[in-house]
Amino acid sequence: MTLTRYDGGSWDLGSSVGATATMAAMTRAIASRSVRRLINDPFAERLVRAVGIDLLTRLATGALPAGDLVDPVAIDGATVRTKFYDEYFLDAVNAGITQVVILASGLDSRAYRLPWPAGTVVYEVDQPPVIEFKTRTLAALGAQAIADRRVAAADLREDWPAALRAAGFDPAMPSAWSAEGLLGYLPPKAQDRLLDTITELSAPGSRVATESRANPQSGDEDRTREHLDRISEKWRMYGFDPDMGRLRYFGERNEAAAYLANHGWILNAVSTRDLLAANDLPSLVNDDLRMSDLCYVSGIFNKPTKQ
Repeated sequence: MTLTRYDGGSWDLGSSVGATATMAAMTRAIASRSVRRLINDPFAERLVRAVGIDLLTRLATGALPAGDLVDPVAIDGATVRTKFYDEYFLDAVNAGITQVVILASGLDSRAYRLPWPAGTVVYEVDQPPVIEFKTRTLAALGAQAIADRRVAAADLREDWPAALRAAGFDPAMPSAWSAEGLLGYLPPKAQDRLLDTITELSAPGSRVATESRANPQSGDEDRTREHLDRISEKWRMYGFDPDMGRLRYFGERNEAAAYLANHGWILNAVSTRDLLAANDLPSLVNDDLRMSDLCYVSGIFNKPTKQ
């Protein structure tokens, strides 16, 4: 199985960038089995099994030890990323926001596993086959959403705001948005359009969380590609070829944090390195994936009131 990237047409959870959602769920499943249990995603393993990619299933279930097939740095990175967004959402709803939007929701199970206050509405935006698969699979498992889960089945390359509104989203109300693990899989202009649209749909007091990375220095991206190619080569021996170096978009782009700040968002940022340290996880040694350049940003929209 060889994957193609975002602009290569349609996909599902077993192909193209859709499979990155399954990979992410696989790492969450591994992290959820950790002795320290910094995160707990009880649905990750079962969703990966349902997708049916043999290698990812064996890794998610523990039938195949992660060993050198899954970099410990990737597992720790998935741990702190998941924990960051979990805490971001709970902070937002505990501050009174009742409208949550998860973009490119993939196999995200937060609507089912976080302790949402009564009255919280969680909107999930993703391609129709992805939404349908997750909804059907979790229903078969007997899972029930804790929040009022509503789906906006739409491709982010199309008119997803219309689907979001049709699901009941009210742009006049403050919202909590997430674009988790998404921006690097978008071309630079598509990233800007997405952030512009989030801003346009946000009432004052809305919140946002995403990742922001400094533009690369000479040689940085060559090392990243080589690292991703090495991982893909190992996985290819097990019949799964993600070709991860081709799924991302490399090159310069607007840094998300600065772009959002210039559009009325007041942001806080924390680096991956600091998140690892705060959770007593090992520091970065081999950083070919440039995780130390990655910051998690969250903040509040402060659009001026019209006179």
